[in-house]
Amino acid sequence: GIMDFLPFSFEAAGQVATTFMNVQRRFAYTTPKSFLELIKLYTSMVGMKVDALEDQKDRLTNGLEKLRATSEQVAGLEEELKEK
Repeated sequence: GIMDFLPFSFEAAGQVATTFMNVQRRFAYTTPKSFLELIKLYTSMVGMKVDALEDQKDRLTNGLEKLRATSEQVAGLEEELKEK
């Protein structure tokens, strides 16, 4: 899960930074702040996904309610036609 991925990604970034230093002779640091920024990015992405799923759920719920109401109206109209 995410508990395994975050430390792995932080370590992988450190390895890439070392390779970058060896090839480009420039430093790229992985600091605790960058780790916290990674966590912040993850939480914001999860939050956006949750919001999108809630919107989809609301749309589905509204659609189902409209289908139920329409079904009841059709049933009522069928009864009226049977009476005539």
